[in-house]
Amino acid sequence: MSVVRSTAPSTAPSVVPSIVPLTAVPVFRGRIGCDVRSGHYAVPHRYRLHLAPADPGCLGVAVTHSLLGLDETLPLTVLPALPDTPDGGYAVLRPLYEASAHQYPGPAAAPVLSDGWTGRIVSTHVPDILRDLALRFRGDGPELLPEADQDEIAAIADLCAHSIHAAAQRAGELGLDDQAAHRDPLTVLFAALGSLERRLARHPYVLGDAPTAADVTVWVTLVQLDTVHRWHLDAAAMDRVADHPALWAYAQRLAAQPAFGRHLDIDALLAHHRAHCRGREAAGAAMRIVDWG
Repeated sequence: MSVVRSTAPSTAPSVVPSIVPLTAVPVFRGRIGCDVRSGHYAVPHRYRLHLAPADPGCLGVAVTHSLLGLDETLPLTVLPALPDTPDGGYAVLRPLYEASAHQYPGPAAAPVLSDGWTGRIVSTHVPDILRDLALRFRGDGPELLPEADQDEIAAIADLCAHSIHAAAQRAGELGLDDQAAHRDPLTVLFAALGSLERRLARHPYVLGDAPTAADVTVWVTLVQLDTVHRWHLDAAAMDRVADHPALWAYAQRLAAQPAFGRHLDIDALLAHHRAHCRGREAAGAAMRIVDWG
């Protein structure tokens, strides 16, 4: 298998869409292959992840890394919630970016999957990183991307990205003084939460009795909804969001599992949100649905 590296956006659909919509096309799109002919192939201790778990995409990668038990196989460097350079990047990542692209002009942003053998970046693209961790570095962890469920996992990721995250974002941006305009995104949001509620009323995980990549996506989305989006929704909307008992009990139960909860820092998440927030504050932020701590 050859290595794929491109500076152009991919036109092929990914099996694991991003946990949240990205604001820019990642520059580095290398992939981990299955054998030595691939260039980047799965070798213990060769690669390292650099993540800022306060960012939702990085949080999903961190949870996946823990579920797969990769602490020894693929070390993880945790970065602060807020970047430390004027352009919104991390100084510690700058050498990797400059080694990978001569005079790289953009911010040295997380996430980064780097190659210790070459000192260069393999990928900064969340969906590709998630897929390669699940398929190339599974170890003793669960099968997060079962072949039979990949289409459904992709559909769940799309639901979370567009019908929950984007709908809540849109509702918050519209503000609460225009109820007619506000109705449509909230209708989409409540319908998506209802579909997940029905699934989780029947099974402990989104697709059945075992965790998959869909659970990582749903859990990170619920964290964002209860800690970030709630600041921009009114109390009535948040009451309806909270009225999904199976869904929020599931979120609480996963938060208590080390693979999920160990990476969750609510103060850091809120600091990251405040640094980028452009929405209007509403009255729904008084009390969270889940005690994430």
